[in-house]
Amino acid sequence: MAHVELSLSGAFVPQARTPVEAEFLSSVERWTSTVMAAAEPCLIINNEGTIAALSPACSELLGLDKPAEAIGQQFTAQISLIDFTANAGALEDPDAGNIPPLLAVKSGRLARGLMRVVPGPGAAPLIVDAISTPLLDGEQRVLGALTFFSAVRY
Repeated sequence: MAHVELSLSGAFVPQARTPVEAEFLSSVERWTSTVMAAAEPCLIINNEGTIAALSPACSELLGLDKPAEAIGQQFTAQISLIDFTANAGALEDPDAGNIPPLLAVKSGRLARGLMRVVPGPGAAPLIVDAISTPLLDGEQRVLGALTFFSAVRY
């Protein structure tokens, strides 16, 4: 099984914040710049399923627009989810609503699973392992989810 670690490029320099300033930043905002600079395929969605941040590697893996263009778009509208049948039909609701990023938001718990996507027109289907964790505010309300992806080679 693939192991995913978050690495930071040398260009990323975190801004020091006082404890008082940190209180006013949501966990989504805290992770956004880290995800945008990550070498691994990862993204953040908010609690409405909208892309808040994604790494260039995630954009490439899932066939999304450039990261800056994908931000603010509905995640499920930007990816081509297909089912695991031989016909590879479009993954329809309610199953599409149970992919790990959305499930982590809905459940408020860690979610992991396989997703089958078509990363672009004419591209071969790709299976990705996704592991998502909810991002919470100080009162333990779900604000979104952070997800790491890894291509499954078969």
